[in-house]
Parts: sequence; C-alpha cells; structure tokens
Amino acid sequence: MVDHRFETVSNGDIDIRVAVAGDGPLIVFVHGWPELWYSWRHQMAHFAGRDFTVAAMDVRGYGGSSKPPGTERYGLLELSGDVAAVIDAVGGGSAIVVGHDWGAPIAWQTARLHAAKVRAVAGLAVPYLPVGPVSSIEVWNAIYADTFFCMKYFQAPGVAEAELGAENARSLRMIRYAGSADGDFALIAEKPEDAALLDGWVDPDPFPDWSSPADLAVYVDAFDQGGWTGPLNRYRAQDVDAEQLGSQTEPGPMIHQPAAFIGGEFDPIRRFVPGTDLYADTGANCVDFRGATIVPGAGHWVQQEAPDATNVALQGFVDSL
Repeated sequence: MVDHRFETVSNGDIDIRVAVAGDGPLIVFVHGWPELWYSWRHQMAHFAGRDFTVAAMDVRGYGGSSKPPGTERYGLLELSGDVAAVIDAVGGGSAIVVGHDWGAPIAWQTARLHAAKVRAVAGLAVPYLPVGPVSSIEVWNAIYADTFFCMKYFQAPGVAEAELGAENARSLRMIRYAGSADGDFALIAEKPEDAALLDGWVDPDPFPDWSSPADLAVYVDAFDQGGWTGPLNRYRAQDVDAEQLGSQTEPGPMIHQPAAFIGGEFDPIRRFVPGTDLYADTGANCVDFRGATIVPGAGHWVQQEAPDATNVALQGFVDSL
C-alpha cells in the first residue's frame, strides 16, 4: 500500500474522507458498494508512483465520510457534488475521475454536471447510461417481476440491514465472492422472489488470494462502525435520480470528455438484463470514447481481482489524453 494521508473535504453539511498520495495532476477514484477508498489501493500505488496525485474517497454513507439520514441525500446529483468538492479541494478544480460499480455512475454524472472540472472519465463495471424520467427501479421490477433481484430486495428499509448486519465479516465475504470470477454469477442466480440476498451463496474458506484476511478486516471494521443504511440508501435513491436528472435538457445526456470503460469478463453486471450483453457497446453515449477493455478472467471487482491488467488499461487511457 502506498504511503498516504487522510484529508477531510467539506461539501455543505457533508464531510468526505479522502485518502491522498503522490504529487502531480489529480486522479479521483470513486468506489462502489459495499466498499471503501481502500478498494483503489493498487491503483493509488501505481499512479502515485508515476507523478500523479491520487485521491480515493470514502463515498457519502461509507467509512469516514458523513452518513446523512434520508434516501434523498444519496441521489447522483448530490453525490457528484461531493466529487466536485474533492476536485476543487485537492486538485485545484481539475481532475481525471475514475469510478467503479455505483462509483461509475457517480463519476459519469460528475463529468456531465461538472464538466469544467473533469478532464477525462473512466467507468469500471458499469457503462454510462443516461438517467431517464422513468426510475430504474421500475425497470428492474418489470424485468424481475416474479423472481429475486438484489435491487428489489434492497428497497425496503431495514430488511437488508438486518440480514447483512447480523455478521458483517460473513456478509462481506459472501458478497465479494458472489461478484467475483470465482462466484459463478451467484449475484444473478435465479431464486424465489421472497429469498434473502445471501440465500444459496457460498462463504468461501479460504477466500481467493486477490483479497487477504487483512484486506477484508479493513472493510469489516468500517461496516462495524458505520452500518449498512448509508450504502443501501444509494439503491433506494434511484427514484430521486429520475426526478432530479431524468427530465433535464441541459446539460445534454452525452459525455463529452475523453472516456473509457473497463470491465471483468465474468462480471455479473454484463447479464443484469437477461439476453443482453451490457458490455457490447459501452461507448454509445460518449462523444470521445477511447475504448473498452474487458479483462479476461476477472469478475466484478476488476481493479482488485486483476490490478495489473486494470492499471495497464487505465495507464493507456491516461496516456491517450
């Protein structure tokens, strides 16, 4: 792990904890669910050693950052504002932004809503899709009308919190394994609509070597301290996104900065829409798309499962700017 310091960046009533290392132009890294700044440890070491400043956030609701109550505080409009505040505080108003999982939509919307601050943007695991006036929850409810789907399960406050918070270490192991290349697409395996998230999933022993017991302990400690409600509220805010962003005409829906996509070959997100490969045309809504890298043998946690390949792809994108 690269030597780093923690800084606190304020955005109104929200404090964002940011791990910062290196010296040079800024790259901001935005994690997804259920993770932390620590998920970018390999990328921080790579780019801090190549004359960049790297800043990896704890997204609002996680780790050392504020955890406001209310799902309305977890919409993409506010979350992208947090990233913009980090860019101003750490990078003097200019940065490359890289996001993974829910961090990817946050990164994409930061590029769209705060265009002057974002030199370039890369998404991992989740391609850029414009937010429309119909909530994506309605879409998932229609696609998975009579079966289990995690997005549906997370909507009722308290239900997932009770299941996952019963034993944080076990829950985190199982979630991370289910999304990995070893997990055999467990995230989207068919099961009854009334199932719980972890039903039928594997608690691996030992865990695959891309995540050590010490790595897992970092996440467990954070969720022991902060709980699951803030992270889950991002899933519950998809109606908020439709209301706040879905009917916007300005700025337009396209991403205009240089953009790139990286995904794992075995990421379950590729199959979230049955019969469709969501990685087939990842640059469709980007004006200056510099290419997609699908990392062989990797699953959802691509920057941790295959850090070297991810770093090569990100470095190639940065070199293209």
